[in-house]
Amino acid sequence: MKAVIAMDSFKGSVSSLEAGKAVAEGIRRVFPDADTIIKPVADGGEGTVEALVSGLNGRLCEAKVSDPLGRKIAAKYGILPNNTAVIEMAAASGLTLLSENERDPMLTTTYGTGELILSAILNGCRDFIIGIGGSATNDGGIGCLQALGFGMLDAKGRQIESGAKGLSHLAEITDTNVIPELKECSFKVACDVTNPLCGENGCSTVFAPQKGAKAKLIPVMDGYLRNFAELTKTYNAAASPDTPGAGAAGGLGFALIYYLNAEFESGIELIMRETQLESAIIDADIVITGEGCLDSQTAMGKAPVGIAKIAKKYGKPVIAFSGAVKSGAESCNPNGIDAYFPILRQVSTLEEAMDKTTAYRNLADTTEQVFRTVKLFSK
Repeated sequence: MKAVIAMDSFKGSVSSLEAGKAVAEGIRRVFPDADTIIKPVADGGEGTVEALVSGLNGRLCEAKVSDPLGRKIAAKYGILPNNTAVIEMAAASGLTLLSENERDPMLTTTYGTGELILSAILNGCRDFIIGIGGSATNDGGIGCLQALGFGMLDAKGRQIESGAKGLSHLAEITDTNVIPELKECSFKVACDVTNPLCGENGCSTVFAPQKGAKAKLIPVMDGYLRNFAELTKTYNAAASPDTPGAGAAGGLGFALIYYLNAEFESGIELIMRETQLESAIIDADIVITGEGCLDSQTAMGKAPVGIAKIAKKYGKPVIAFSGAVKSGAESCNPNGIDAYFPILRQVSTLEEAMDKTTAYRNLADTTEQVFRTVKLFSK
């Protein structure tokens, strides 16, 4: 038996690779000679660096960068064997880096994300894969651009301050001091967000509240971003705040598209292509996938359904495992997942269920029992 295992992480518990290893262990308890191929996956958010580095035998690097409030932290990024850098903007500019009372998109910056890009450039990388999920920011990506040498200047020719607040003073954009190697770089962005930069579906209205924005400041920030988009036309005439994805990561999407010529792609599709998942599935007997929680959102294009779609292209059976199953998960069945199984073995608290050792054991044990059933019907 050849089983291709492509598990998304159980966020806050086991990583994509750890989940894959647990499933492989459960299968081999029943089929000792099974060929288990583990393909770590992610959707461009948390776990993207780990999935690609572990799946493609890359290496991790560390850089001292600014967190969303400008404090120095150590952040990791990956470099693949082909010298492509893999960066999660959340490692430097993510919401999880802040306590709840520190969240304020008027102040938070993407400067650290630009510092990660700069570190990778200085390490010789010219091709980039960037995951932009989980941001704490709404600064239009100006912090990232400033770290790379762009002038985001006020009326007196000084760099504006950090965060959306700084955008209120933006009067001029220059590229005189941009690191010269940047023109040699190409950027692919793993992102499933299609929101524009501004308006009722823009980043200020839709995403800023969960980042700590006060209601009265949402239209104010939206206005700042509109002004930024207008000024960007002096640098790139094609710039449009209505571009799908421009509102991703508090407008970092806009900056990446119109200043770094980035190409956007569905996170799971980009990761699957980079790890050559499809070629592994072609001659598989069964495909196993899953994530921390299966629900109606899974069927709307999250990693497990993306994997199932490829498996069904070649007529492969698909089984999914998850930490929890919620209402709407049944919609996964007509979207390529033939059967799904929650791994919880007994009544427990959420904290107990998410314990890494417990989750790994539950996943391996549940997999074993499912494949005992597979063995029974394969005789």
